[in-house]
Amino acid sequence: MTPSARYAAAIDVLDSFLNGEPAEKLLLNWARKNRYAGSKDRAAVRDIVFDCLRNLSSFQAISGIYNGRGLAVGHCLNVGLEPTDVFNGEGYGPEPLNEVELASLNSKPTLNNVQKGNLPDWIFQMLKADLAEEVNVLAAKLSLRAPVDLRVNTAKTTLNAVRLTLEKEGISAQPVDYVGTALRIVQNQRRILASKAFADGWVEFQDAASQAVVNLLNIQPQTKILDFCAGGGGKTLAMAAAQPAAKFNAWDISTERLKSLKVRAKRAGVTVSVLETKPSAPTYDLVFVDAPCSGSGSWRRNPEGKWRLTLDRLNQLHAIQAELIQQAAACTKSGGILVYVTCSIFKYENQAQVDGFLNDYPAFKLYKKKNFVIGDPGDGFFCAILQKNSDVRI
Repeated sequence: MTPSARYAAAIDVLDSFLNGEPAEKLLLNWARKNRYAGSKDRAAVRDIVFDCLRNLSSFQAISGIYNGRGLAVGHCLNVGLEPTDVFNGEGYGPEPLNEVELASLNSKPTLNNVQKGNLPDWIFQMLKADLAEEVNVLAAKLSLRAPVDLRVNTAKTTLNAVRLTLEKEGISAQPVDYVGTALRIVQNQRRILASKAFADGWVEFQDAASQAVVNLLNIQPQTKILDFCAGGGGKTLAMAAAQPAAKFNAWDISTERLKSLKVRAKRAGVTVSVLETKPSAPTYDLVFVDAPCSGSGSWRRNPEGKWRLTLDRLNQLHAIQAELIQQAAACTKSGGILVYVTCSIFKYENQAQVDGFLNDYPAFKLYKKKNFVIGDPGDGFFCAILQKNSDVRI
């Protein structure tokens, strides 16, 4: 495919996205219908689409064209391409810009902070209430592509051994400051799934900040741990790699999500008991709640999320989080630890949620909390470590 043809494909996907269809499904369907497109073409179209979703409002405002073509024009300008060279009507490329589009493009509009921030207005204002003028810095970070991080399975190997193994396959990786289990891929990230290190269970894809959350926990041998919202088990496996002698149980409301945990645990060489029924007895030393949330801390990876989130959905998530932390508290034994985590940048889902819980459950005290801002070292995360009957130490 020519560069122009790639933009034309991206425009079709973007127009359908703007009509309410999910980006991932659209890209998958496009790839299935256009099997002539090679892996580099598929990757290029995907990159254009996701760059446009990260920068949707600014790309549209820069071009003055509020559709898929406008987003593609904004992308061209952002990467230093002359739009008329791409919109040339040749081969399978997009049709040339018409007079109205050219007039819009030449108007040189001045962008306001919300347009520059590439966030829906209500989200921008909510974050501004939390962060004041720092919201502009945060929004700028969310408009950038996230790095690709790996978690090294230190129960099996070392960072240096993984780096050397990856280098032999042409994959370059660097350590991440202050996260002793993390490697950041700087070259040939799409080769990871086919690498020996991945096949042998030496590495898993996991954001560096997600790993840093687990590193906050002082897990001891024989500690009985419940991952209460385990999902695919990324943090379960990270905890198991950090302390293989602990005892791990995992539960999630979705049995489908748990299926991949069994496969991943076997590859990683760790033992995790997957529970079929929701636990409720206070028998666990540590209960880990990676709560469903807005995912706003990972909007660099999933930019669709910021355009699909509504206030009603955020309120629903807030209610679910409150219920889950209460249920997890019931599983925490006296002297035990309850860990509440979100991949969110909203105080509403983080500190406000914890404050509400502590007000209703005086047996728990806040032991430690940490906000991981986007880019330091990875996605945005919140972690609160609470202890039940804090006069009893585990």
